[in-house]
Amino acid sequence: MGVSEYEPRVIHQFLELWYRYVVDVLTDAQVYSEHASKPAIDPDDVKLAIQTKVNFGFSQPPPREVLLELARNRNKMPLPKSITGPGIPLPPDEDTLISPNYQLAIPKRPQAQADEEMEEDEDVADPNQNSNLNPPQEQNTDQQQYTPQRVSFPLTGKRPG
Repeated sequence: MGVSEYEPRVIHQFLELWYRYVVDVLTDAQVYSEHASKPAIDPDDVKLAIQTKVNFGFSQPPPREVLLELARNRNKMPLPKSITGPGIPLPPDEDTLISPNYQLAIPKRPQAQADEEMEEDEDVADPNQNSNLNPPQEQNTDQQQYTPQRVSFPLTGKRPG
């Protein structure tokens, strides 16, 4: 066939391919022979098996006229206008993995402590009372006892499924 150079593995790959093909054809031919109650496989069984492989294993492309008509119909619709900015155009955010998908732990304050802190803030805002300018150490220990509240930021946009 005019092939002067090839990899040695190619021969083994072709042998494996042809071996599988011949085994499949002969297996089908044996099934056809048994179905016809013949004592052995004959050339007609092999021809039928090959024809079946060709019909169901390989598909013929549509005629040229059909492809040209499909192309004309498809090409009637103009392409969408591209809005390109500087740099490489990226797909929409919902199709990428660059959107934030993490969680933050935000302390959840009990309502009683939140009310006390608001009162203390009001007291600090009053310039006539200087005793509340330095908050006591108890407030720092209260902040450590808060239970965290989970806040999550899911990926934006959902793919239609």
